Amino acid sequence: MNHSLLKAVMYYFLGIAVISIITLSVISQSHAAEPAATNLQGYGLKIFRVESGLYPFVHVYIRTYNQDMDPLLNLNTMNIGMMVKGRVYDPAMQQYTIEPVRKRGEAVRTVLVIDTSKTMKGNPFEASLRAAARFIDAKRDQDQVAIIALDDNSNGYTIVSNFERDYGTLGRRLADLHATGEKTRLYDGLAAAMELTAGSGPGSDSPDQGDYIISSSIIVMSDGKDEDSSISRSDLMTRISMMKLPIPIFSIGFSKVEKKYLRNLQALSKNTFGKYYYVGSNYNTITRNVEDIQNVLQSDYVLTFRAYVPVDGEQHSLKVGIEYPTGSGKMRYDAATFESIEPPPMPQILAVQDKLDKALPNLDGKSPYMVNPFTTKTLSLALTR
Repeated sequence: MNHSLLKAVMYYFLGIAVISIITLSVISQSHAAEPAATNLQGYGLKIFRVESGLYPFVHVYIRTYNQDMDPLLNLNTMNIGMMVKGRVYDPAMQQYTIEPVRKRGEAVRTVLVIDTSKTMKGNPFEASLRAAARFIDAKRDQDQVAIIALDDNSNGYTIVSNFERDYGTLGRRLADLHATGEKTRLYDGLAAAMELTAGSGPGSDSPDQGDYIISSSIIVMSDGKDEDSSISRSDLMTRISMMKLPIPIFSIGFSKVEKKYLRNLQALSKNTFGKYYYVGSNYNTITRNVEDIQNVLQSDYVLTFRAYVPVDGEQHSLKVGIEYPTGSGKMRYDAATFESIEPPPMPQILAVQDKLDKALPNLDGKSPYMVNPFTTKTLSLALTR
């Protein structure tokens, strides 16, 4: 293995290790669930990332949502059911835990896409800038924001700021924006935002906690009218559907032009498991809208479990279910895979594994799985025939 590749591998494992060091104290504590709402008509979950860099300890990143696309609140291990290779973990064995991202050290990235055309001039554009500033103010220190302006550039957009953590720098970039554009190439700008998130990768080559990126999202502020983009809405939807990792689009729609254009924003948000907000001319609601988006991004959950699959370098099936509210009997599942790999025995990694071992202790030969007597009986009968 050449030096640069070895360095990249070391940083990958170190990034996971640093995050785990920061959050171990939270993992080792129990969290009592508060009473959950009981009037839900439906809910779901999406596993968007799985990390095995501290194997046998695995991190599973999960986004939850109810019928209003709001996150489920106060989940704990009593809400969670999980399977590895089809076998159900016994929660009484305490081999997994769950916590929200907001209590951890991983970072998230967001691209703000702002319509700077003349059709937004006046209150809509000023409200957009206020919303963008509020979103930046409400982010955590480690989170990163990029800014794209939809303008008269030959590409139909300008990257005003690449991903940046500094509040002051982002604020100055916003102050340079003006609603002077003749056209809005909405789809070209959103395609650029998707490329920016994909090009930035899931993480960094640095073990620093603020550089370990777990998710990306897009916020677009526009009246929804597209003018002469080089790609169509259908093309953009196809690109979205082909992405390996979901990038939700949160849309804030203004209605200074015809309301029919707002359906473009609605469709984009719906197709990406994002959320659509209609502002219209009620600009007082916009601060609440961006605060809600921040809440969604920081309410993703991290399930950490101890795996008992021998190291073989292969992918193995994983399934996570959520019962919500607790005791309701309503269960929703999503499936993914994890890799059973042996991390390099570096001091930093070994130290984190040691702490995780104390939080999720080895069962020393005991099974982490539940036993279904009916399955056992069925198998026994089949073997005796």
